[in-house]
Amino acid sequence: MKIFIAVTILMLVVLLIQNKYKASILFTGLASVYFVLDLVSYDELVRGFTNNSLLTLVLLLVVSISLERTVLLDYFSKFIISKSYNKTFLKFGLIVMSSSAFANNTAVVASLMSTIKNNKFHAPSKLLIPLSYFAILGGTLTLVGTATNLLVNSFVVASGYESLKIFDFFYVGFFVVFFGFITLYLTKNLLPDNKTSNDDDIEEYLIELKVSPDSKLIGKSVKDNQLRNLEHLFLVEITRRNHSISPVSPSEIIEDNDRLIFSGDIKNIEVLKKFDGLTLVDDIRNSDIKTLTLVDTVVTSQSSLIGKRVKDAKFRSKFDAAIVCFKRGSESILRIGEEIIQAGDRLILAVGNDFKNKENVGKNFYLLSNIEKNKKYSKNQSIFVIIGFVSAILFSALGFISLFKALVITLIVLLFSKLITLNDIKRGFPFEIFMIIGSSIAISKVLANSGLASDIATAITSSLGSYGGVYGSFIGIYLVTMILTEFMSNNASAAIVFPIAHSTAIGLDASIYPFVFAVAFGASASFLIPHGYQTNLMVSSLGGYKTKDFIKVGIPLSIVYSLVIIIATPIFFKF
Repeated sequence: MKIFIAVTILMLVVLLIQNKYKASILFTGLASVYFVLDLVSYDELVRGFTNNSLLTLVLLLVVSISLERTVLLDYFSKFIISKSYNKTFLKFGLIVMSSSAFANNTAVVASLMSTIKNNKFHAPSKLLIPLSYFAILGGTLTLVGTATNLLVNSFVVASGYESLKIFDFFYVGFFVVFFGFITLYLTKNLLPDNKTSNDDDIEEYLIELKVSPDSKLIGKSVKDNQLRNLEHLFLVEITRRNHSISPVSPSEIIEDNDRLIFSGDIKNIEVLKKFDGLTLVDDIRNSDIKTLTLVDTVVTSQSSLIGKRVKDAKFRSKFDAAIVCFKRGSESILRIGEEIIQAGDRLILAVGNDFKNKENVGKNFYLLSNIEKNKKYSKNQSIFVIIGFVSAILFSALGFISLFKALVITLIVLLFSKLITLNDIKRGFPFEIFMIIGSSIAISKVLANSGLASDIATAITSSLGSYGGVYGSFIGIYLVTMILTEFMSNNASAAIVFPIAHSTAIGLDASIYPFVFAVAFGASASFLIPHGYQTNLMVSSLGGYKTKDFIKVGIPLSIVYSLVIIIATPIFFKF
């Protein structure tokens, strides 16, 4: 049976690295297999989903919905950009790291991306990688700074130990932030100076053709004319007598003098010659293309679109929108319909009037354009929310009340004051994280009960412990976690390594806490590969980055970050 468990864990790791399936599906599926085979009991399975630390994390992320609507980050964004790049870098770093210590990292990055994209003084590519890295560094300061810290804490509690305190991470996190900032400042010249596309030059991706009065297309629908089945081009808008039709329904009837606007690979314009009575509009910049309502978006890591081909995603019915431009990092995707959507993809959409009213927009996209999807709170409401959140954290840190109870009270107050609604909670519920953590606790039980975690721990201690005893094993756990988190999500890497780290500490008769922090900090050390961390994905396409851009800045930061963790952790948390 131990061999079977080892094979299934290895398959889990491989599938997570391939990134073809959502981590929540993989973890839940494996936990279900173990349950069916009686490798984990019903009580152990349920206990994973009712873990106090997991419920605290869920509450924190739900309450964070209100924080995202405050004007705090909007206020910061007004003075975060200066003419001086050095001054901007300093203010920018301090604000992002401070905010990320208590607010959701993705929310902080999402709130500032648009400000950076639209600033007048500096290329966005000079600031977007630092934005992501500052958010990661700031998240290491507190227990609530990142979901990964709370995930690790849930394992600590599930293993029968006392919960970590809110500022237990600060002892090491302060030095991580301090030396991390210095490293980013010294390496900022390695950042590329990319010229990213704005809405004004979107014409490079569009083709406009006019329907002549004698065209055989007239009187037939878009579907009947086979204008929806083109391999490289997509019909995104029809302009008719100063009226814009976008997105275009398959049942829309073509009329004479219609102007058809296609997006995609303009090199494949030849395919349009087979359609009778279509003539190219020569000067597209003076055409009716300016009537398009374009919205710049980035696909979120929680999007239901991930893993689907564009042609199967039903954009029009779901969002009242059509894709005009598809970017992934520095690459422009030309065969839009066949492409499988990934988190972090940048999509420029031509949207209809109903787009901003769609409830699923916020969960699927970070909006970079000036369309108000969710209205911000007033200044007084924002102050009320911020004071309430800070009070919950402060009273919990001082030991007056548990963080769970403090967040319950905060949520009740927010609901009764109508600052958030039950629909907000339903839309913002962190289902992905909830399923990963709940399932991974059950999986860790199987690893521990089968003795497999102990065997892996023994292999680590025998290979690395011989060079440095407990300290060598501690370094090994950190390095394993750090390497895994570059190829899969930070939560997944922490979930896989924690039971091994725990067994290593027990086998060495050492305190578990240095090993706990090795996993927590190692899981946040994602600085080399864009898809390793969701904030890296968010900025990748917007900045037009290539993987080598992350590597150039990420290598020195990873080295400094790792040295701080390896040196500082045992000082504050004795073996």
